[in-house]
Amino acid sequence: MNGEDLGMTELWQRSALELAAMIRDRETSSRDVVEAHLARIDDVNGSLNAIVRRLDDTALAAADEADRAVERGDELGAFHGVPITVKENIDLLGSPTTQAVPAFAEALPTEDAPVSERLKAAGAIPIARTNLPDFGLRVHTDSSLHGLTRNPHHPGRTAGGSSGGEAAAIATGMSPLGLGNDIGGSLRNPAHCCGIASIKPSVGVVPTASSLPPEDPTLSFQQMAVQGTMARRVGDVRASFEAVAGAHVRDPFSLPVTLTELTEGERLRVAVLADPPGGATHPEIAAAVRSAADVLADAGHEVVEATPPMYAETIDMWAALLIQDLVVMRPMLELVMGEDAQSIIATLIDGAPDITVETTVMLQAGRAQAMRLWSAFFADHPIVLSPTWAMPAFEHGADLTDGDELIRDTLRPVTPVNFLGLPAAVVPHGRADGLPVGVQVIGDRFTDLRCLDVAAQIEAATDPLMPIDPVTE
Repeated sequence: MNGEDLGMTELWQRSALELAAMIRDRETSSRDVVEAHLARIDDVNGSLNAIVRRLDDTALAAADEADRAVERGDELGAFHGVPITVKENIDLLGSPTTQAVPAFAEALPTEDAPVSERLKAAGAIPIARTNLPDFGLRVHTDSSLHGLTRNPHHPGRTAGGSSGGEAAAIATGMSPLGLGNDIGGSLRNPAHCCGIASIKPSVGVVPTASSLPPEDPTLSFQQMAVQGTMARRVGDVRASFEAVAGAHVRDPFSLPVTLTELTEGERLRVAVLADPPGGATHPEIAAAVRSAADVLADAGHEVVEATPPMYAETIDMWAALLIQDLVVMRPMLELVMGEDAQSIIATLIDGAPDITVETTVMLQAGRAQAMRLWSAFFADHPIVLSPTWAMPAFEHGADLTDGDELIRDTLRPVTPVNFLGLPAAVVPHGRADGLPVGVQVIGDRFTDLRCLDVAAQIEAATDPLMPIDPVTE
């Protein structure tokens, strides 16, 4: 559908900002838009299992109220009347925060999460919840509560994880915009696998909170986990990111920061890392990164080959920081997680070195060192352009059988970003083995908008991304 005349597209094919403008200008109604997306769910979700709970009644009631607001001439938010989907580990009033496990199937929150609250305040209308792996602790979306989510480009390949339901729904037009989260690539992995855009924000920029236990995050979640937005267009990601960013009273780690953006005519030195150290990279993915670099060079940026310091070390330290928390959480997780998810946790923990006070202290010192050295690197190279995954989307279940190889040869480009608290935007660019490739635009802390602006320059070199019909054979 790429390149199709936008005037001939269905409502479910349009971007979130296009839909908001059409509703605002009375070219269509919010009810028509919501009904179009619900009908699209009817048409395609059966082959994907991306949507796991529908909110038809409340969504249609909200759409009718949105249309009345337009008629009254009320002040309208950036996403007034636009449908969205929400990952099922994010609190949304009236819908359980299941964490994708049967034990929490009816766990109803008493408040919206800050990101849900803020997108709704911007006028967005939640129409459905999306699938994730148990507690989001897997890079493949297969839930012990809801089952497997399939990749819309290839039914035998992963949609990524943990926000795989969101990515599959957005890629196929069931939703124009969604909410997810990321501690080890969980916003970016599915964007790469399903061919959409996303932003992993700087730690502290987008608030997080839950009214359900555990309300207080452990250390790895404090330092590495973030909430973020996903869409088919970078412009939608940017606008929704701005809607949810900013300090919130329920998150003591959230920050009232001013974010750096790309100024008019600004040209940057871009460090290209097409084949990151520490493992193999699929040649078509490396070629896609270099192609994106050519786009930026044509836009006037200075493009150089360069590798940030301590790259491989940050991958190991990310795993060590996460494992520290998993050791503490393991007894609780074993009570509620499915066998496959428990197997992955066991593999991570059982093969790890012993955790002591000394190793914990030295890990934090190592993190400070890496952050300092990367900050100096960004002073000379404000943008790092790399793969998101170094391999195309893997076959279902490969993370159970090839876990060590998967982290080394597939996931290694995403984990340094989490460990260092950096922003990274993902934009689809090119294909490998016939599957989408997500290019990752990484910057220093609090340059989130600049990362998105550079990603938009890459996006502008291709036709607008349109929803696809799922491949079923």
